This record gives sequence, C-alpha cells and structure tokens, in this order.
Amino acid sequence: MTLRLPRGRLLVFGRVPLIMGIVNVTPDSFSDGGVHFDRDVAVEAALQMEADGAAIVDVGGESTRPGSEPVSIDAELDRVVPVIEAIRKRSDVPISIDTTKARVAEAALDAGADVVNDVTALRGDPAMPALVARRNVPAVLMHMRGAPKTMQQDIHFDDVVRDVARELTEFRDAARAAGVEQIVVDPGIGFGKTAEHNLQLLARAHELTAIAPLMIGASRKAFIGRLTGRDAGPDRMAGSLAAVGAAARAGAAIVRVHDVRETADFLKVMDAIR
Repeated sequence: MTLRLPRGRLLVFGRVPLIMGIVNVTPDSFSDGGVHFDRDVAVEAALQMEADGAAIVDVGGESTRPGSEPVSIDAELDRVVPVIEAIRKRSDVPISIDTTKARVAEAALDAGADVVNDVTALRGDPAMPALVARRNVPAVLMHMRGAPKTMQQDIHFDDVVRDVARELTEFRDAARAAGVEQIVVDPGIGFGKTAEHNLQLLARAHELTAIAPLMIGASRKAFIGRLTGRDAGPDRMAGSLAAVGAAARAGAAIVRVHDVRETADFLKVMDAIR
C-alpha cells in the first residue's frame, strides 16, 4: 500500500515496517521529556533520525503520558510550528504532527507537515475530521479510552485484542464517513491498557492488520520497564527492539520509536534472516 503525501511524495509500505522517529518538543514526556525541548536540538534530532533510517519524523508538543495535563493551543503551536518549519527548510523527510487539536494540525500542515497522528482517533476535536479530509492527508487513528490524565483508571476489556479491533474499526469507519481517505491504525500500546494487555496486543497484532495499515508504538514504555527493571530512557532500548520484532512479525506497516539507528539495524538483520 502507498500513502500519498503533500507535494507529490509517497510513503510505500513493504515487508519491513517503516520507521517513525519520535521528536517530543515537550518538557514532560515520559522518556525524553526536555531532551528536544530546545528548538534547535529538536531539529537536529529529526535530521539525525532521517540519516539513521527514519522514513517519517513525528513532532509533538503535548505529552500524552499517563496522568499528563493538556497544554494550551498557543503553547503547543509555539513548540511545534517553528520546529516543523526549520526541518522542512533543510529536508524533505515526511513529517507527522502528533496532536489532538485541529488548529495545531492545520498550522503544522501549513508549516510543512504531511500526516496527522491523533491519539484520540480524530474524536478529540470536532473540527479534526473535516480538516484532515479537506487537506487530503493521511491520519493515524490511535486507540485510547478516556484521556491521558485518566486512561489508566478502571481498565477493563473482555478480550483486549478483539475489543481494540472492534473499536478501531468503528473509528476507521467514522473517519471514512467524514471524508478521510488515507488511514493508519494504532492499537495504543500503553494507553489505557495494563502490562498484560500490551503483551497480548503485541502477541496478536496480526489480528489488527486487516483493519488498515498498522502502526505499533511500544518504544521505552512502562511495561518494558516492569519486565526488565530498566528506567525510562535509553536503557529500555533492548526491550523496545523485542517489541519491534513482534510488530514486524505481525505485519505492521510502521513502528514508532525513539532509537531509530538501532531499530533500522535490527530490522535489516531480521529481514535478511527471514
């Protein structure tokens, strides 16, 4: 499958997942909060990710870690738009904007972004579906119940994979009804799920690939820390690569990661062995 991006560019999915590199322009993200908060640092990080093998860089200005508080539209705009503009001046790398707000998404697209990555699956802002449809850009629809501040409270699924598949299908159909033509789905590893739920989603991710191209984002998340005893940050890279392996084996189209170079090497060797 191929995603059509602005300016005539394409993202082509193959047997190896494309890599989306994470650039959090935030002071409080769970793994890299503050690391890329300086605009120049964020831009250089994105360019390095492209050099290391990222097919997409994902720029976000609001933390969605468990318990996080929302930020204002103006604050989010101030964080992400200058970074996207600066990346675009120096590179043609596809950029996704990680936001739930239509005003931020539109400003980011105007600045040079190509994809909207929305943890609320376009449901958080009533204006978002129409914006994405009008701009004819791909959208990533992530599964989450509730909001980041409350999502880890009262978690219940009858069968997490089947329930997530059903709800992602509903989100996809609603987006299509609003005129959104290019859709990627994300099961929301770590978003309103227990550690066991996350493992089940990774083990059975192949059951989700029929809905739409699948993105998996498990990089450095808390369940990896619980399994390994490693603190949030680069020490969780080895565990994150295990999740990448599961995603690749399941047929995921995209993996969203912090450690781009190591993920690229991992996927090259895994594919060669396969």
